[in-house]
Amino acid sequence: MNRSSVIRRAVLAVAAVALVAGCKAEAVGAGGGGGGSVSPSTSSSAPAPSTSPTTDDKPSSSPTASPTPSPTQPAAKVLMKDGDESAQVRELQARLRQIGYFDRAPTGFYGTITGNAVKAFQKKRELPQTGSVDEITWQRLLAMTKKPTADELKPSTSNKLDTPDPRCMTGRVLCISKETRTLAWMIDGKVVSSMDVRFGSENTPTREGEFKVDSKRRDWVSTLYHTPMPYSMFFSRGQAVHYSADFAARGYNGASHGCVNVRDKAKLAAVFDQVNVGDKVVVHW
Repeated sequence: MNRSSVIRRAVLAVAAVALVAGCKAEAVGAGGGGGGSVSPSTSSSAPAPSTSPTTDDKPSSSPTASPTPSPTQPAAKVLMKDGDESAQVRELQARLRQIGYFDRAPTGFYGTITGNAVKAFQKKRELPQTGSVDEITWQRLLAMTKKPTADELKPSTSNKLDTPDPRCMTGRVLCISKETRTLAWMIDGKVVSSMDVRFGSENTPTREGEFKVDSKRRDWVSTLYHTPMPYSMFFSRGQAVHYSADFAARGYNGASHGCVNVRDKAKLAAVFDQVNVGDKVVVHW
């Protein structure tokens, strides 16, 4: 073999090696999806990455492993609150009174005194101190008390006086509280006499506010309802403080037509003799 033949064969061998190396590089590059060159540290036998999402990348209809937040617990239903007036409120007050949280006769009206009693009960039981009665508070109270008797719901004894309204603290005043259902005859901030009272119904409410005694009638019969109204002290367009035989007989089972009924005739008669036309009358919650 001459020298030219040897050189020709060597050139052909080098070309063949270069061709094989070029195919491998192209194949790896194509498999990478980017068309670029292979990094020197990458093994030619490593599995080629895929552009299609794997099973883990696909959305799944099954719940994830992370815990699902629990829904917010709904607020307990409020059964009784400030401003309510009902038989259930009267029962609430009677039950609170059984265990020392309500120190007066039940009135059936939910005011600040009742709200404060409920708050004290809730605080003792480590319940939220809302002052309103929700289902949890009510059930706790029911478990601790007994069903009130008729006398507990509507006792014949006098109601405890409310804290006097600021308007009652000066002068001569018939100070009347709807919340405690009491009338206090006061002179210069001191209680001279007190008595139980009841008021008008929802359809014929007793008006609230500050008034003056317009006139007095020892013996009076209603011109509208033709019923006796002894010891009447009129203060607001026909509404008056007066003795009521019906109140004395039936208690809080009845209501007036807007007047302030008194059931203790002797007490009212004594106050009637002391009150002057022009004296102040305050009707408040």
